[in-house]
Amino acid sequence: MTINEIIAISGFLVLIILMLMIDIGLFHKKDHLVSFREAITWTVVWISLALITGVLIYFFGEKIHGIENLEDLSDVIDKYKHPIAIVDGNFDKSIAIYRHNLSLEYLTGYLIEYSLSIDNIFVFVIIFYSFGVDKKYYHRVLFWGILGAIIMRFLFIFVSSALIQEFEWVLVLFGALLVFTGIKMFLERNKERKIDTSQHPVIRLTSRFFRVDKDYRGHDFFIRKNGKLYLTSLFIVLLVVEFSDVIFAVDSVPAIFSITKDPFIVYFSNIFAIIGLRSLFFLLINILEKFRYLHTGLSVLLVFVGVKMILPFVDFLGNPHISTPNSLIVVVSIIAVSILASLIVPLKKRAQD
Repeated sequence: MTINEIIAISGFLVLIILMLMIDIGLFHKKDHLVSFREAITWTVVWISLALITGVLIYFFGEKIHGIENLEDLSDVIDKYKHPIAIVDGNFDKSIAIYRHNLSLEYLTGYLIEYSLSIDNIFVFVIIFYSFGVDKKYYHRVLFWGILGAIIMRFLFIFVSSALIQEFEWVLVLFGALLVFTGIKMFLERNKERKIDTSQHPVIRLTSRFFRVDKDYRGHDFFIRKNGKLYLTSLFIVLLVVEFSDVIFAVDSVPAIFSITKDPFIVYFSNIFAIIGLRSLFFLLINILEKFRYLHTGLSVLLVFVGVKMILPFVDFLGNPHISTPNSLIVVVSIIAVSILASLIVPLKKRAQD
């Protein structure tokens, strides 16, 4: 990483951690059930920060990689395969095109990740219900789960970026995985999801190597009994949430790489969506069932980004490419149609479908 890139990623992480500390230090000193008003407030805060970041990228996007001249700009465009061309001899126009495209890539990636994160909410609800977690501890588990996700997503995204730069054909594998996942999600959209709290691999592995107090139902992740340290059931829930996030990352991160190959843009959009997921969880937890066609929309979204990732490698079609603005239009349309269909189509018709 260059000095500019280190400053960019460090500043971003400082902002995120500072906001999380304010959240847990001022607003959640005591465990409590998050109200609808509190959830919508924090949802607005995180979406606003994400959009402000998009505005900063639009005006100062070149600062991330320290671009100072046409040669620097050309190197970055080639390195991250941005679908734009330099205006010969005109740095100002070229950098304006670059900023515009970069901000669109960020916004599109953010919308994709934020949409896919809604599916995570379904799984988190199942996890909490399956383990009988008291609702006042939901925030605590999700808070620490997000801190873990910030670290794991960083490793996953930048390792994936290094692989893509070294072996570009990896994108075909990512694309095929997304298409497969999208089709699988569509076929299983009406299937009831369950978690076996006794046979889950995380639980079996943890119980094998550590002492676990399965009867504990309090605030702590660790307790001492008879001088021995035990993991609590709440910590097991946290591990299952982290494990689930790793599985989600396998789908969501490649989905954003279909939009941009710049790991910094992928990471910024990914983390804002993941952090916004927590407040969105409390906002949607009681109305999730109303979005009956959401899984269908998400499955179509995954297939679209998978196909978009594969298309540039299809020689017999002339290596077609879907532009960033068109990708944004398609993503917004898929999400909007799935939500509108959920609200408009009568319940009786949905049941028949």
